[in-house]
Amino acid sequence: MSSKKLNSQRTKIISAGLLEIYGLGVLILGDSGVGKSESALELITRGHRFVSDDVVLVEKTRSGKLRGKPPDVIRYFMELRGLGLINIKEIFGKKAICPSVQIDLAINLKRWHRGDEFDRIGLDFPEDYEILGVKIPQLIIPVAPGRNMATLIEIACRVHRLRQRGYLASHEIVKRLEKRMR
Repeated sequence: MSSKKLNSQRTKIISAGLLEIYGLGVLILGDSGVGKSESALELITRGHRFVSDDVVLVEKTRSGKLRGKPPDVIRYFMELRGLGLINIKEIFGKKAICPSVQIDLAINLKRWHRGDEFDRIGLDFPEDYEILGVKIPQLIIPVAPGRNMATLIEIACRVHRLRQRGYLASHEIVKRLEKRMR
């Protein structure tokens, strides 16, 4: 097998943003214009670290985990409609930058349209997001005017951490309701 073919099975370029939030590598996915970069910028102003905007180079490590970094040509840069390209390192300093991070969670921003149904309780989990044959947990957050997406992304990361420890608020409320009904 050629090294070029082997490499293509271990790396992939995807359209997404990537940040380190509360120690998690978080892919921010969604359609063009949904607010991925603006949400990422707000998260950076809150002290989370920037990895890449719009394009992420994903590598499958020898241990089977996914690691993401920016392609060299766009390292430190973010594109914002109305402002053009900005350099995150120059604006916020070195502490705002993370050169690469293990990818732990995918957050998919979806435009909300009247009539769209989204899980409101948390009993159903969306399908995992798959890259290079590796599945990572995915959360879908509906985007609508007035919603603070940066706050929702931070809370999604905290919810994910709790789920990793086995805590699910929806299961707790079901247990409470069952107890009351007895």
